[in-house]
Amino acid sequence: MITSLNVKNVATFDPVCGVQINELTKVNFIYGANGTGKTTISNFLLDPEKTKYFDSSLRWQNDIPLKTLVYNKRFRELNFGQGKLNGVFTLGEATKEEIEIINNKKEKLEDIKKDGLRLRETIEKQKAAKEETENEFREKTWQKLYKNYESVFGDAFKGSKHKKTFRDRLLEEYTKNKALLEPIENLEKKARIIFDKQLERIEPIDVISFEKFLTIEKHRIWDKTIVGRADVDIAKLIQELDMNDWVNEGKKYIHDETCPFCQQPTIKEDFKKQLESFFNQEYIDDIKLLKNLKQEYEALTQNVINQLNSLEKRQKSFKNTKLDIDMFSSSLKTLSSQIVTNYQSLNSKIKEPSRKIELVSTEQQSNSLNDIVKKANLDIKKHNDIVTNYSSEKSNLIDEIWRFLINEYELKIESYLKAREGLIEGISGLGKQRKEKLKEFGDLDKEIKELTKNVTSIQPTINEINRLLSFYGFLNFKIVPASEKGFYQIQREDGTIAEETLSEGEITFVTLLYFLQLAKGGETVATVNEERILVIDDPISSLDSSVLFIVSTLIKEILKKVKSNIGNIKQVIILTHNVYFHKEVSYVTRNEKGEKPQFWILRNKNKISLIQHYHEQNPIQSSYELLWREIRDWENNSGITIQNTMRRILENYFSILGGRRDDIILGKFPTQEEREICRSLLSWANEGSHTLPDDLYIELPDNTIENYLNVFKNIFKHTNNTGHYNMMMKIEDNDI
Repeated sequence: MITSLNVKNVATFDPVCGVQINELTKVNFIYGANGTGKTTISNFLLDPEKTKYFDSSLRWQNDIPLKTLVYNKRFRELNFGQGKLNGVFTLGEATKEEIEIINNKKEKLEDIKKDGLRLRETIEKQKAAKEETENEFREKTWQKLYKNYESVFGDAFKGSKHKKTFRDRLLEEYTKNKALLEPIENLEKKARIIFDKQLERIEPIDVISFEKFLTIEKHRIWDKTIVGRADVDIAKLIQELDMNDWVNEGKKYIHDETCPFCQQPTIKEDFKKQLESFFNQEYIDDIKLLKNLKQEYEALTQNVINQLNSLEKRQKSFKNTKLDIDMFSSSLKTLSSQIVTNYQSLNSKIKEPSRKIELVSTEQQSNSLNDIVKKANLDIKKHNDIVTNYSSEKSNLIDEIWRFLINEYELKIESYLKAREGLIEGISGLGKQRKEKLKEFGDLDKEIKELTKNVTSIQPTINEINRLLSFYGFLNFKIVPASEKGFYQIQREDGTIAEETLSEGEITFVTLLYFLQLAKGGETVATVNEERILVIDDPISSLDSSVLFIVSTLIKEILKKVKSNIGNIKQVIILTHNVYFHKEVSYVTRNEKGEKPQFWILRNKNKISLIQHYHEQNPIQSSYELLWREIRDWENNSGITIQNTMRRILENYFSILGGRRDDIILGKFPTQEEREICRSLLSWANEGSHTLPDDLYIELPDNTIENYLNVFKNIFKHTNNTGHYNMMMKIEDNDI
């Protein structure tokens, strides 16, 4: 069954939006004037694969297309113009038992089909659930993994930068990735190196030697009290006064007999000799050593500090530095401070050799700086190794990144795979069951076709068409088998072929009867039991009013079976411009069962086809029906028009259609009182319909209208027309 269709970019149908017809059911009515596009729709349904309908589309229920039979002007031209009609095969010379067997097998075939459709529907639901599971997992992995790590690990995602490809890559890696699990910090560090677009070798940092000045810092001279000889006469005095450094400093200023301290001529040759003896060679050598060590220490440390400052500056400006700049700067600052302190201590020792000093050991800071440099060199080596083995290192890093992602999302992956596997197994199991049903259907269908083959013929079709022609007064021609097997001819009573002498109306009627028989049978034995859809486009062209009702009756019989799901016709779409035909063919009795039909009106506005859906409400109604609708809804309408409405209904039904006048109606009421009330109603209705109402009528209370409505109902009751009243008032209960 067709569930929807969209016709566009052809004839009067808009190339962008076109006309969308949705919610098609078993029976559908499309009303439209000439030129609105009805024939275009029927031709599209006849052959939707034509190039001109490239932009149009239709949708089938359960995606199962059915054979579509279309009756329109083209059908008449194709099937009536060669002097003969194709044979229509129906069940022919079959016994009651044979037909019953075929029908029973058809019912079983229908049950198998329903089972197959249910299985297919379940499979589709399972597939939808599987797709939803896959999409949900795809979205979550995209947000939780790709979006979170794309900025750092983007190069590892090359070729997987779409939601589906990323999900598929993750699942593939889950099954095969054996890389070692690395902490994210390591992966980020390696990624910054390997994914660097300008990856180059880095020169190692020279390790600075601190050994020489560290040795000076540990020299024993700093802890030595440097003084003169003790066996000299003046030694006792100098040592008691602790004047070694003061006397040694003053000794420089002795040039003659004048004492540099008291400025008296007290310096004798013996005193000079004692001074020289007190500050002997050992003392002189120690002083010389102090000065040399101080000078060397200052030179060495200054050189090292310069080297370290230069290294710090270079590494700060190098974007790919491996040196821990913060730690290096901190250690360098501490080292510089310690050396400055040692400079002060050395100066004190030089001035006062007899004092003991202890230099601050810079060994810890020196080692710390060297350790920082060594660590940087290790990272540089790793970096250079990566540069040397770039391809393999990059491949290893990508594997490690995916291994990390898998570890991050492992539980979710396992849960997804388990759910997906369950759905796949379910779909597979249902698919096997459906395959078995399809085989069972095919075998039974083949059996039915074989049985049908033995009992089908075209003669029942000939008989049925001739019966209908005769029944409806077409007596001057009939259908007979053609000389060519499987064809009909239209023949006059005198035996001549009647094709060229038939009127347009006769041709239309014959081809319509042929179409209806074709709808019940098939052009070949194999298609007799084939399910099909009927599209009927203006079947009453050139027919007079009497034949119009005949055609309506024939089509309505088909519609009843379609609504009740009886026979091979599964859907009917009727298109017409004739209001009377539409009214007749769409008329539904109160007790008619089955699915409600759908209604549309096709219009042409500014040379563009448009359509309006009225759902189950028939938009084409007679004026008489509209009058009754006003009675049914009187409370929602103006009280002014109710009188005229009653008059027109009574006039139409009793006077025009029934030939009854007011006096006859009055005579049906059993008592004088009731006759008077009825007379007042008729007078009231006529007064209200033939004169202008004054304010009194406009202000009439509802109970006055209700009283007359009750009399109006009793007119139908006393004239034995209760059924008509109930039908028009949509009353289910016959007792009024």
